[in-house]
Amino acid sequence: MTKYIFVTGGVLSSLGKGITAASVGTLLKHSGFDVGMLKIDPYINVDPGTMSPLEHGEVFVTKDGAETDLDIGNYERFLDASFLKSANFTTGQVYSSVIERERAGGYLGQTIQVIPHIVGEIVNRIKLAGEGHDILVVELGGTVGDIEGLPFMEAIRQMKHDDEVAGTFFIHVTLIPFIKAAGELKSKPTQHSVQELRRIGITPQMIIARSENGLPKTFKKKLAMSCDVHPDCVIEALDAKTIYDIPVTFLRQNILKPISKELELGELNPDMEKWDTLVKRIVQPKEKTVVGFVGKYLELKEAYKSLTESLIHCGAHLDARVEINWVDSEEIEEKGAEALLGDCDSVLVAGGFGSRGVEGKILAIQYARENRVPYLGICLGMQLTLVEYARNVLGLEGANSIEFDENTPHPMIYLIDNFLDQNGGTQLRTHESPMGGTLRLGEYPCDTKDGSIIQNAYNGEKTIYERHRHRYEANPTYREQLEKAGMIVTGESNGLIETVEIEGHPWFLGVQFHPEFTSGLQTPNPSILAFVKASLEAE
Repeated sequence: MTKYIFVTGGVLSSLGKGITAASVGTLLKHSGFDVGMLKIDPYINVDPGTMSPLEHGEVFVTKDGAETDLDIGNYERFLDASFLKSANFTTGQVYSSVIERERAGGYLGQTIQVIPHIVGEIVNRIKLAGEGHDILVVELGGTVGDIEGLPFMEAIRQMKHDDEVAGTFFIHVTLIPFIKAAGELKSKPTQHSVQELRRIGITPQMIIARSENGLPKTFKKKLAMSCDVHPDCVIEALDAKTIYDIPVTFLRQNILKPISKELELGELNPDMEKWDTLVKRIVQPKEKTVVGFVGKYLELKEAYKSLTESLIHCGAHLDARVEINWVDSEEIEEKGAEALLGDCDSVLVAGGFGSRGVEGKILAIQYARENRVPYLGICLGMQLTLVEYARNVLGLEGANSIEFDENTPHPMIYLIDNFLDQNGGTQLRTHESPMGGTLRLGEYPCDTKDGSIIQNAYNGEKTIYERHRHRYEANPTYREQLEKAGMIVTGESNGLIETVEIEGHPWFLGVQFHPEFTSGLQTPNPSILAFVKASLEAE
Protein backbone atom coordinates (compact mmCIF):
# COMPACT_ATOMS: atom_id res chain seq x y z
CA MET A 1 0.00 0.00 0.00
CA THR A 2 1.05 3.58 -0.65
CA LYS A 3 2.27 5.96 2.05
CA TYR A 4 1.27 9.62 1.83
CA ILE A 5 3.06 12.87 2.69
CA PHE A 6 0.78 15.91 2.73
CA VAL A 7 2.21 19.43 2.33
CA THR A 8 0.01 22.33 3.42
CA GLY A 9 0.71 26.06 3.62
CA GLY A 10 -0.07 28.68 6.23
CA VAL A 11 -0.02 32.45 6.87
CA LEU A 12 0.18 33.43 3.18
CA SER A 13 0.68 32.03 -0.30
CA SER A 14 3.84 31.83 -2.45
CA LEU A 15 5.98 30.44 0.36
CA GLY A 16 7.31 27.58 -1.71
CA LYS A 17 5.03 24.60 -0.96
CA GLY A 18 5.73 23.27 -4.46
CA ILE A 19 9.51 23.47 -4.05
CA THR A 20 9.20 21.90 -0.58
CA ALA A 21 7.13 19.02 -1.95
CA ALA A 22 9.49 18.55 -4.91
CA SER A 23 12.55 18.63 -2.62
CA VAL A 24 11.14 16.00 -0.24
CA GLY A 25 10.15 13.87 -3.24
CA THR A 26 13.64 14.23 -4.73
CA LEU A 27 15.36 13.09 -1.53
CA LEU A 28 13.06 10.09 -1.23
CA LYS A 29 13.59 9.15 -4.88
CA HIS A 30 17.37 9.38 -4.44
CA SER A 31 16.91 7.08 -1.45
CA GLY A 32 15.56 4.38 -3.76
CA PHE A 33 11.79 4.81 -3.46
CA ASP A 34 9.21 5.00 -6.24
CA VAL A 35 7.78 8.47 -5.57
CA GLY A 36 4.64 9.98 -7.07
CA MET A 37 3.60 13.64 -6.88
CA LEU A 38 0.18 15.29 -6.74
CA LYS A 39 -0.87 18.95 -6.76
CA ILE A 40 -4.41 19.77 -5.64
CA ASP A 41 -5.73 23.18 -6.74
CA PRO A 42 -8.80 24.50 -4.88
CA TYR A 43 -9.83 26.96 -7.61
CA ILE A 44 -13.06 26.24 -9.49
CA ASN A 45 -11.56 26.34 -12.99
CA VAL A 46 -11.47 22.89 -14.58
CA ASP A 47 -7.81 23.46 -15.42
CA PRO A 48 -5.52 26.49 -15.88
CA GLY A 49 -5.62 26.14 -19.70
CA THR A 50 -7.79 29.21 -20.29
CA MET A 51 -6.27 31.36 -17.53
CA SER A 52 -4.13 34.35 -18.42
CA PRO A 53 -0.43 33.72 -17.78
CA LEU A 54 -0.45 37.02 -15.88
CA GLU A 55 -3.17 35.60 -13.61
CA HIS A 56 -1.77 32.17 -12.91
CA GLY A 57 1.71 31.89 -14.36
CA GLU A 58 2.72 29.18 -16.79
CA VAL A 59 0.42 26.37 -17.90
CA PHE A 60 2.47 23.17 -17.76
CA VAL A 61 1.56 20.39 -20.20
CA THR A 62 2.01 16.76 -19.22
CA LYS A 63 3.06 13.91 -21.48
CA ASP A 64 -0.58 12.78 -21.86
CA GLY A 65 -1.82 16.27 -22.75
CA ALA A 66 -3.20 17.68 -19.51
CA GLU A 67 -2.95 21.43 -18.94
CA THR A 68 -1.80 21.63 -15.34
CA ASP A 69 -0.43 23.87 -12.63
CA LEU A 70 3.19 25.02 -13.01
CA ASP A 71 4.13 23.06 -9.87
CA ILE A 72 3.85 19.86 -11.91
CA GLY A 73 6.74 21.29 -13.91
CA ASN A 74 8.73 21.71 -10.70
CA TYR A 75 8.01 18.09 -9.77
CA GLU A 76 9.22 16.82 -13.15
CA ARG A 77 12.33 19.03 -13.17
CA PHE A 78 13.34 17.95 -9.65
CA LEU A 79 12.47 14.25 -9.82
CA ASP A 80 13.59 13.78 -13.43
CA ALA A 81 10.29 12.04 -14.17
CA SER A 82 7.19 12.41 -16.34
CA PHE A 83 3.86 12.67 -14.53
CA LEU A 84 0.41 12.26 -16.05
CA LYS A 85 -2.87 14.15 -15.76
CA SER A 86 -3.66 12.28 -12.53
CA ALA A 87 -0.88 14.34 -10.88
CA ASN A 88 -3.10 17.46 -10.76
CA PHE A 89 -6.77 18.08 -10.12
CA THR A 90 -8.96 21.05 -9.23
CA THR A 91 -12.21 21.82 -7.43
CA GLY A 92 -13.75 22.29 -10.88
CA GLN A 93 -12.83 18.73 -11.90
CA VAL A 94 -14.10 17.26 -8.62
CA TYR A 95 -17.49 18.96 -8.78
CA SER A 96 -17.85 18.25 -12.52
CA SER A 97 -17.29 14.53 -11.90
CA VAL A 98 -19.74 14.37 -9.00
CA ILE A 99 -22.44 16.32 -10.85
CA GLU A 100 -21.97 14.22 -14.00
CA ARG A 101 -22.34 11.04 -11.99
CA GLU A 102 -25.42 12.39 -10.21
CA ARG A 103 -27.06 13.28 -13.55
CA ALA A 104 -26.37 9.74 -14.77
CA GLY A 105 -28.07 8.27 -11.69
CA GLY A 106 -24.83 7.02 -10.23
CA TYR A 107 -25.79 7.92 -6.66
CA LEU A 108 -29.13 6.12 -6.81
CA GLY A 109 -31.21 9.11 -5.76
CA GLN A 110 -29.10 10.19 -2.77
CA THR A 111 -28.90 13.82 -1.67
CA ILE A 112 -25.46 14.93 -2.90
CA GLN A 113 -23.44 16.72 -0.22
CA VAL A 114 -19.91 17.95 0.38
CA ILE A 115 -19.56 15.15 2.94
CA PRO A 116 -19.45 12.33 1.93
CA HIS A 117 -19.69 12.77 -1.84
CA ILE A 118 -17.31 15.64 -2.69
CA VAL A 119 -14.80 14.59 -0.04
CA GLY A 120 -15.10 10.96 -1.19
CA GLU A 121 -14.30 11.98 -4.78
CA ILE A 122 -11.22 13.85 -3.53
CA VAL A 123 -10.01 10.84 -1.55
CA ASN A 124 -10.52 8.56 -4.55
CA ARG A 125 -8.49 10.88 -6.79
CA ILE A 126 -5.66 11.04 -4.26
CA LYS A 127 -5.57 7.24 -4.05
CA LEU A 128 -5.62 6.99 -7.85
CA ALA A 129 -2.56 9.24 -8.05
CA GLY A 130 -0.84 7.08 -5.44
CA GLU A 131 -1.38 3.75 -7.23
CA GLY A 132 1.87 1.98 -8.10
CA HIS A 133 4.05 4.25 -5.94
CA ASP A 134 5.75 3.55 -2.62
CA ILE A 135 5.14 7.13 -1.52
CA LEU A 136 2.89 9.91 -2.84
CA VAL A 137 3.78 13.50 -1.94
CA VAL A 138 0.62 15.64 -2.05
CA GLU A 139 0.75 19.44 -2.19
CA LEU A 140 -2.49 21.17 -1.25
CA GLY A 141 -2.70 24.56 -2.96
CA GLY A 142 -3.86 27.68 -1.20
CA THR A 143 -3.54 28.58 2.47
CA VAL A 144 -5.00 27.00 5.59
CA GLY A 145 -8.24 28.81 6.37
CA ASP A 146 -9.30 29.36 2.75
CA ILE A 147 -12.98 28.48 2.31
CA GLU A 148 -12.39 26.65 -0.96
CA GLY A 149 -9.73 24.44 0.65
CA LEU A 150 -11.91 23.01 3.43
CA PRO A 151 -13.19 19.90 1.57
CA PHE A 152 -9.59 19.00 0.69
CA MET A 153 -8.47 19.43 4.30
CA GLU A 154 -11.28 17.15 5.40
CA ALA A 155 -10.26 14.58 2.78
CA ILE A 156 -6.64 14.38 3.92
CA ARG A 157 -7.79 14.29 7.56
CA GLN A 158 -9.95 11.27 6.82
CA MET A 159 -7.07 9.49 5.10
CA LYS A 160 -5.24 9.26 8.44
CA HIS A 161 -7.78 6.60 9.41
CA ASP A 162 -8.16 4.87 6.02
CA ASP A 163 -7.42 1.13 6.05
CA GLU A 164 -6.17 1.36 2.45
CA VAL A 165 -3.48 3.87 3.43
CA ALA A 166 -0.16 2.53 4.74
CA GLY A 167 0.78 5.72 6.57
CA THR A 168 0.51 9.51 6.52
CA PHE A 169 2.85 12.39 7.36
CA PHE A 170 1.82 16.06 7.50
CA ILE A 171 4.23 18.90 6.66
CA HIS A 172 3.18 22.53 7.18
CA VAL A 173 5.04 25.29 5.30
CA THR A 174 4.71 28.60 7.05
CA LEU A 175 6.22 32.08 7.34
CA ILE A 176 8.39 33.34 10.20
CA PRO A 177 8.37 37.12 9.70
CA PHE A 178 11.23 39.31 10.91
CA ILE A 179 10.10 42.65 12.33
CA LYS A 180 12.99 45.02 11.58
CA ALA A 181 11.85 47.77 13.91
CA ALA A 182 11.85 45.35 16.85
CA GLY A 183 14.71 43.23 15.57
CA GLU A 184 12.70 40.07 16.29
CA LEU A 185 11.49 36.93 14.60
CA LYS A 186 7.80 36.27 15.25
CA SER A 187 6.24 32.82 15.71
CA LYS A 188 2.65 33.93 16.38
CA PRO A 189 1.41 33.69 12.74
CA THR A 190 2.69 30.11 12.59
CA GLN A 191 1.10 29.24 15.93
CA HIS A 192 -2.26 30.52 14.70
CA SER A 193 -1.92 28.65 11.42
CA VAL A 194 -1.20 25.39 13.23
CA GLN A 195 -4.13 26.02 15.57
CA GLU A 196 -6.39 26.37 12.52
CA LEU A 197 -5.09 23.05 11.20
CA ARG A 198 -5.76 21.38 14.54
CA ARG A 199 -9.30 22.80 14.58
CA ILE A 200 -9.85 20.95 11.30
CA GLY A 201 -8.43 17.78 12.84
CA ILE A 202 -4.91 17.78 11.37
CA THR A 203 -1.81 17.96 13.54
CA PRO A 204 1.30 18.71 11.45
CA GLN A 205 4.31 16.54 12.27
CA MET A 206 6.84 18.90 10.69
CA ILE A 207 7.14 22.67 10.28
CA ILE A 208 9.03 24.11 7.29
CA ALA A 209 9.87 27.61 8.46
CA ARG A 210 10.32 30.10 5.61
CA SER A 211 12.38 33.05 6.74
CA GLU A 212 14.87 35.62 5.53
CA ASN A 213 16.92 35.09 8.68
CA GLY A 214 18.28 31.97 10.38
CA LEU A 215 16.34 30.65 13.37
CA PRO A 216 18.23 30.58 16.70
CA LYS A 217 18.06 27.30 18.64
CA THR A 218 15.98 28.90 21.37
CA PHE A 219 13.47 30.17 18.80
CA LYS A 220 13.23 26.75 17.12
CA LYS A 221 12.65 25.15 20.52
CA LYS A 222 9.90 27.66 21.29
CA LEU A 223 8.29 27.11 17.87
CA ALA A 224 8.44 23.33 18.27
CA MET A 225 6.87 23.48 21.71
CA SER A 226 4.05 25.81 20.66
CA CYS A 227 3.28 23.76 17.53
CA ASP A 228 3.61 20.39 19.32
CA VAL A 229 6.41 18.99 17.15
CA HIS A 230 9.89 17.70 18.03
CA PRO A 231 12.66 20.35 17.66
CA ASP A 232 14.24 18.16 14.93
CA CYS A 233 11.00 18.61 12.98
CA VAL A 234 11.41 22.38 12.65
CA ILE A 235 13.26 22.79 9.34
CA GLU A 236 14.66 26.13 8.20
CA ALA A 237 13.91 27.18 4.63
CA LEU A 238 15.88 30.35 4.04
CA ASP A 239 16.03 32.26 0.76
CA ALA A 240 18.47 30.36 -1.48
CA LYS A 241 20.62 31.36 -4.45
CA THR A 242 18.90 28.63 -6.46
CA ILE A 243 15.83 26.49 -5.78
CA TYR A 244 17.89 23.40 -6.62
CA ASP A 245 19.90 23.90 -3.43
CA ILE A 246 16.80 23.30 -1.28
CA PRO A 247 16.94 19.46 -1.27
CA VAL A 248 20.59 19.60 -0.18
CA THR A 249 19.78 22.21 2.49
CA PHE A 250 16.95 20.02 3.81
CA LEU A 251 19.22 16.98 3.83
CA ARG A 252 21.81 18.82 5.96
CA GLN A 253 19.04 19.34 8.54
CA ASN A 254 18.19 15.61 8.55
CA ILE A 255 14.68 16.17 7.23
CA LEU A 256 14.35 12.49 6.29
CA LYS A 257 14.93 11.18 9.83
CA PRO A 258 11.49 12.06 11.30
CA ILE A 259 9.75 11.19 8.01
CA SER A 260 11.43 7.79 7.95
CA LYS A 261 10.63 7.15 11.60
CA GLU A 262 6.93 7.95 11.22
CA LEU A 263 6.47 6.08 7.91
CA GLU A 264 8.83 3.21 8.87
CA LEU A 265 11.09 3.66 5.85
CA GLY A 266 14.31 2.48 7.50
CA GLU A 267 17.67 4.24 7.35
CA LEU A 268 17.81 6.64 4.39
CA ASN A 269 21.03 7.74 2.65
CA PRO A 270 20.13 9.54 -0.60
CA ASP A 271 22.89 9.80 -3.21
CA MET A 272 22.98 13.52 -3.99
CA GLU A 273 26.58 13.80 -5.24
CA LYS A 274 25.77 14.52 -8.90
CA TRP A 275 22.96 16.87 -7.86
CA ASP A 276 25.28 18.79 -5.54
CA THR A 277 27.86 19.19 -8.34
CA LEU A 278 25.25 20.70 -10.67
CA VAL A 279 24.06 23.07 -7.93
CA LYS A 280 27.62 24.30 -7.39
CA ARG A 281 27.91 25.01 -11.12
CA ILE A 282 24.71 27.06 -10.98
CA VAL A 283 26.01 29.11 -8.07
CA GLN A 284 29.62 29.51 -9.29
CA PRO A 285 29.85 28.89 -13.06
CA LYS A 286 33.04 29.34 -15.08
CA GLU A 287 31.51 30.77 -18.28
CA LYS A 288 28.76 33.24 -19.15
CA THR A 289 26.48 33.88 -22.11
CA VAL A 290 23.67 36.38 -22.66
CA VAL A 291 20.38 35.27 -24.24
CA GLY A 292 17.98 37.88 -25.57
CA PHE A 293 14.64 36.51 -24.34
CA VAL A 294 11.85 38.07 -26.42
CA GLY A 295 8.39 37.73 -24.87
CA LYS A 296 5.16 39.54 -24.09
CA TYR A 297 4.27 38.41 -20.55
CA LEU A 298 7.29 40.03 -18.88
CA GLU A 299 5.24 41.53 -16.05
CA LEU A 300 5.14 38.01 -14.60
CA LYS A 301 8.26 35.97 -15.35
CA GLU A 302 6.46 32.87 -13.97
CA ALA A 303 4.66 32.76 -17.33
CA TYR A 304 7.92 31.40 -18.77
CA LYS A 305 8.89 29.28 -15.76
CA SER A 306 9.80 26.05 -17.58
CA LEU A 307 11.80 27.91 -20.21
CA THR A 308 13.85 29.97 -17.78
CA GLU A 309 14.49 26.87 -15.66
CA SER A 310 15.61 24.91 -18.74
CA LEU A 311 18.24 27.57 -19.43
CA ILE A 312 19.50 27.09 -15.86
CA HIS A 313 19.68 23.31 -16.42
CA CYS A 314 21.72 23.76 -19.58
CA GLY A 315 24.00 26.26 -17.90
CA ALA A 316 24.67 23.79 -15.07
CA HIS A 317 25.70 21.08 -17.55
CA LEU A 318 27.90 23.50 -19.51
CA ASP A 319 29.32 25.14 -16.37
CA ALA A 320 28.00 28.51 -17.54
CA ARG A 321 25.69 31.23 -16.30
CA VAL A 322 22.94 31.84 -18.84
CA GLU A 323 22.09 35.49 -18.28
CA ILE A 324 18.66 36.45 -19.55
CA ASN A 325 18.19 39.86 -21.15
CA TRP A 326 14.41 40.28 -20.96
CA VAL A 327 13.12 42.10 -24.03
CA ASP A 328 9.48 43.15 -24.39
CA SER A 329 8.44 42.47 -27.98
CA GLU A 330 6.27 45.62 -28.01
CA GLU A 331 9.34 47.66 -27.10
CA ILE A 332 11.17 46.26 -30.15
CA GLU A 333 8.38 47.72 -32.31
CA GLU A 334 9.24 51.16 -30.90
CA LYS A 335 13.04 51.06 -30.56
CA GLY A 336 14.14 48.41 -33.08
CA ALA A 337 15.80 45.02 -32.58
CA GLU A 338 19.40 46.22 -32.84
CA ALA A 339 19.00 48.61 -29.91
CA LEU A 340 17.61 45.94 -27.59
CA LEU A 341 19.35 42.77 -28.81
CA GLY A 342 22.71 44.12 -29.96
CA ASP A 343 24.55 43.06 -26.80
CA CYS A 344 23.10 39.53 -26.75
CA ASP A 345 24.96 36.37 -27.81
CA SER A 346 21.75 34.73 -29.02
CA VAL A 347 18.02 35.33 -29.44
CA LEU A 348 15.12 33.26 -28.12
CA VAL A 349 11.54 34.03 -29.12
CA ALA A 350 9.07 32.33 -26.82
CA GLY A 351 5.51 31.18 -27.42
CA GLY A 352 2.32 33.09 -26.66
CA PHE A 353 -1.23 33.76 -27.80
CA GLY A 354 -2.80 36.86 -29.33
CA SER A 355 -1.57 39.61 -31.66
CA ARG A 356 0.03 41.92 -29.09
CA GLY A 357 3.79 42.18 -29.66
CA VAL A 358 3.85 39.92 -32.72
CA GLU A 359 5.47 42.47 -35.06
CA GLY A 360 8.24 43.01 -32.50
CA LYS A 361 8.93 39.28 -32.43
CA ILE A 362 9.14 39.26 -36.24
CA LEU A 363 11.69 42.08 -36.10
CA ALA A 364 13.73 40.08 -33.56
CA ILE A 365 13.70 37.06 -35.89
CA GLN A 366 14.79 39.20 -38.83
CA TYR A 367 17.64 40.60 -36.73
CA ALA A 368 18.86 37.11 -35.74
CA ARG A 369 18.61 35.81 -39.30
CA GLU A 370 20.36 38.72 -41.02
CA ASN A 371 23.09 39.07 -38.37
CA ARG A 372 23.75 35.32 -38.14
CA VAL A 373 22.99 35.31 -34.42
CA PRO A 374 22.07 31.89 -32.89
CA TYR A 375 18.29 31.71 -32.78
CA LEU A 376 15.72 29.45 -31.13
CA GLY A 377 12.02 30.00 -31.82
CA ILE A 378 9.51 28.02 -29.75
CA CYS A 379 5.87 27.44 -30.80
CA LEU A 380 4.75 30.93 -31.91
CA GLY A 381 8.46 31.76 -32.16
CA MET A 382 8.72 29.03 -34.81
CA GLN A 383 5.55 30.04 -36.64
CA LEU A 384 6.71 33.64 -36.94
CA THR A 385 9.99 32.51 -38.54
CA LEU A 386 7.89 31.37 -41.50
CA VAL A 387 6.03 34.69 -41.58
CA GLU A 388 9.28 36.69 -41.42
CA TYR A 389 10.92 34.59 -44.13
CA ALA A 390 7.87 34.85 -46.38
CA ARG A 391 7.75 38.63 -46.08
CA ASN A 392 11.46 39.46 -46.26
CA VAL A 393 12.96 36.65 -48.36
CA LEU A 394 10.13 35.35 -50.53
CA GLY A 395 8.66 38.84 -50.95
CA LEU A 396 5.12 37.73 -50.08
CA GLU A 397 3.57 41.03 -49.03
CA GLY A 398 1.00 40.74 -46.26
CA ALA A 399 2.10 37.22 -45.25
CA ASN A 400 0.82 36.40 -41.78
CA SER A 401 -0.84 33.85 -39.53
CA ILE A 402 -4.62 33.67 -39.71
CA GLU A 403 -4.53 33.89 -35.91
CA PHE A 404 -3.67 37.58 -36.40
CA ASP A 405 -5.16 38.31 -39.85
CA GLU A 406 -7.99 36.08 -41.07
CA ASN A 407 -7.86 37.77 -44.50
CA THR A 408 -4.12 37.54 -45.13
CA PRO A 409 -3.32 36.81 -48.80
CA HIS A 410 -0.53 34.44 -47.68
CA PRO A 411 -1.60 32.37 -44.67
CA MET A 412 1.78 30.92 -43.63
CA ILE A 413 0.12 29.65 -40.46
CA TYR A 414 -3.40 28.30 -40.61
CA LEU A 415 -5.99 26.31 -38.68
CA ILE A 416 -6.53 22.75 -39.82
CA ASP A 417 -10.01 21.39 -39.22
CA ASN A 418 -8.90 17.82 -38.60
CA PHE A 419 -5.80 16.41 -36.97
CA LEU A 420 -4.79 13.18 -35.26
CA ASP A 421 -4.89 13.38 -31.48
CA GLN A 422 -2.64 11.44 -29.13
CA ASN A 423 -4.78 8.32 -29.38
CA GLY A 424 -4.74 8.28 -33.17
CA GLY A 425 -8.30 9.56 -33.43
CA THR A 426 -9.45 12.55 -35.48
CA GLN A 427 -10.17 15.79 -33.62
CA LEU A 428 -12.23 18.61 -35.12
CA ARG A 429 -10.98 22.14 -34.52
CA THR A 430 -12.51 25.34 -35.91
CA HIS A 431 -12.64 29.08 -35.13
CA GLU A 432 -15.84 28.42 -33.19
CA SER A 433 -14.35 25.65 -31.02
CA PRO A 434 -14.27 26.41 -27.27
CA MET A 435 -10.91 27.71 -26.04
CA GLY A 436 -10.50 25.07 -23.35
CA GLY A 437 -9.21 21.66 -24.40
CA THR A 438 -9.15 22.32 -28.17
CA LEU A 439 -5.41 22.78 -28.54
CA ARG A 440 -3.00 20.19 -29.85
CA LEU A 441 -1.75 19.00 -26.48
CA GLY A 442 0.77 16.51 -25.13
CA GLU A 443 3.54 14.39 -26.54
CA TYR A 444 3.80 13.64 -30.27
CA PRO A 445 6.55 12.03 -32.36
CA CYS A 446 8.73 14.15 -34.66
CA ASP A 447 10.71 12.56 -37.49
CA THR A 448 13.97 14.44 -37.98
CA LYS A 449 15.98 15.06 -41.15
CA ASP A 450 19.48 13.55 -41.46
CA GLY A 451 22.29 16.03 -40.87
CA SER A 452 19.97 18.66 -39.39
CA ILE A 453 20.62 20.79 -36.30
CA ILE A 454 17.65 19.17 -34.58
CA GLN A 455 18.82 15.60 -35.26
CA ASN A 456 22.37 16.39 -34.17
CA ALA A 457 21.06 17.98 -30.98
CA TYR A 458 19.30 14.72 -30.12
CA ASN A 459 22.43 12.63 -30.80
CA GLY A 460 21.26 11.35 -34.17
CA GLU A 461 17.77 10.23 -33.07
CA LYS A 462 15.59 9.85 -36.16
CA THR A 463 12.36 10.12 -34.15
CA ILE A 464 12.07 12.30 -31.07
CA TYR A 465 9.13 12.90 -28.74
CA GLU A 466 8.18 16.34 -27.46
CA ARG A 467 5.13 18.07 -25.99
CA HIS A 468 2.82 20.55 -27.68
CA ARG A 469 0.40 23.31 -26.75
CA HIS A 470 -0.88 25.20 -29.76
CA ARG A 471 -3.90 25.65 -32.01
CA TYR A 472 -2.46 26.76 -35.37
CA GLU A 473 -0.13 24.91 -37.76
CA ALA A 474 2.47 25.76 -40.41
CA ASN A 475 0.85 25.78 -43.86
CA PRO A 476 2.48 23.08 -46.09
CA THR A 477 1.29 24.91 -49.23
CA TYR A 478 4.33 27.19 -48.95
CA ARG A 479 6.85 24.46 -48.11
CA GLU A 480 8.33 24.19 -51.61
CA GLN A 481 8.80 27.96 -51.91
CA LEU A 482 10.42 28.17 -48.50
CA GLU A 483 12.80 25.28 -49.12
CA LYS A 484 13.88 26.61 -52.52
CA ALA A 485 14.77 29.88 -50.78
CA GLY A 486 16.76 28.17 -48.02
CA MET A 487 14.33 27.55 -45.16
CA ILE A 488 14.31 23.77 -44.72
CA VAL A 489 11.71 21.65 -42.94
CA THR A 490 13.81 19.33 -40.75
CA GLY A 491 11.11 17.79 -38.57
CA GLU A 492 7.62 16.41 -39.27
CA SER A 493 4.85 14.81 -37.22
CA ASN A 494 2.12 12.90 -39.05
CA GLY A 495 2.51 15.27 -42.02
CA LEU A 496 2.60 18.44 -39.90
CA ILE A 497 5.65 20.73 -40.01
CA GLU A 498 7.46 20.55 -36.66
CA THR A 499 10.89 22.16 -37.09
CA VAL A 500 12.53 24.52 -39.58
CA GLU A 501 16.14 25.62 -40.12
CA ILE A 502 17.93 28.03 -42.46
CA GLU A 503 20.70 26.84 -44.77
CA GLY A 504 23.99 28.67 -44.28
CA HIS A 505 23.04 30.14 -40.90
CA PRO A 506 25.39 29.11 -38.04
CA TRP A 507 22.52 28.04 -35.75
CA PHE A 508 18.88 28.79 -36.50
CA LEU A 509 16.09 26.53 -35.29
CA GLY A 510 12.33 26.92 -35.01
CA VAL A 511 10.36 24.22 -33.16
CA GLN A 512 6.59 23.88 -33.02
CA PHE A 513 6.79 21.88 -29.79
CA HIS A 514 7.72 23.11 -26.30
CA PRO A 515 11.12 21.56 -25.48
CA GLU A 516 11.19 23.26 -22.09
CA PHE A 517 8.48 20.88 -20.81
CA THR A 518 10.90 17.93 -20.91
CA SER A 519 13.92 19.60 -19.35
CA GLY A 520 15.18 18.73 -15.86
CA LEU A 521 18.23 19.59 -13.80
CA GLN A 522 19.76 16.15 -14.35
CA THR A 523 18.66 15.79 -18.00
CA PRO A 524 18.40 19.13 -19.85
CA ASN A 525 16.42 19.20 -23.07
CA PRO A 526 18.74 18.47 -26.04
CA SER A 527 17.51 21.26 -28.35
CA ILE A 528 17.82 23.94 -25.66
CA LEU A 529 21.21 22.54 -24.61
CA ALA A 530 22.42 22.80 -28.22
CA PHE A 531 21.10 26.38 -28.39
CA VAL A 532 22.99 27.41 -25.23
CA LYS A 533 26.15 25.75 -26.60
CA ALA A 534 25.76 27.79 -29.80
CA SER A 535 25.24 30.92 -27.69
CA LEU A 536 28.47 30.25 -25.76
CA GLU A 537 30.38 29.72 -29.02
CA ALA A 538 28.93 32.81 -30.73
CA GLU A 539 31.51 35.37 -31.87
